[in-house]
Amino acid sequence: MPDRNQAALDFLLSRRSRPQKTLIDPVPDRTALEPILTAALRTPDHGKLEPWRLMVLDRAALAKLAPMARNCGLRLGKDQADIDKGAIQFETSGLAVVVVESPVISEKIPQIEQTYSAGAVCLALLNAALAAGWGANWLSGWASHDREFVEQGLGLAPHERVAGLIHIGTEKSAPPERPRPDIEAKVTWHSA
Repeated sequence: MPDRNQAALDFLLSRRSRPQKTLIDPVPDRTALEPILTAALRTPDHGKLEPWRLMVLDRAALAKLAPMARNCGLRLGKDQADIDKGAIQFETSGLAVVVVESPVISEKIPQIEQTYSAGAVCLALLNAALAAGWGANWLSGWASHDREFVEQGLGLAPHERVAGLIHIGTEKSAPPERPRPDIEAKVTWHSA
């Protein structure tokens, strides 16, 4: 049998995202955030292309994005409830890390594999924040998929996309456990 890291396995078997609306101050400072970011950047990237980058947004940066998100919602014809829901993550969060998919032209590595790698960075970042004792949540939302919003608000290049916004803070209240996928319904076993 291989050496087992039971603590890591126990963490993965019990990990639970924390709703962004339950995250409060304090948020991690740069010293606390750097090992979390470093862990996220260890994600497999299919050819060592590093087809992603991270942007750390503090409260002031998020507050600047909030009215842009509201204007984006109006421009897209969203109703007021959708606009409120889309903007609240920028209005109430103290810290978010934007995972930007930044694909690299490659003859060997297809774009879809680079997209998967950016998603893996999101999950690694989320899990690293949770493992470090912070509350964290992976969000996106309609504003993060709007070209005008991401190019003007976040400075993304035309070929880049937001894979996710990982909000990190102190957990105000623990969410209840939710039903998890049934292994019998989701796994098939094949043998020759």
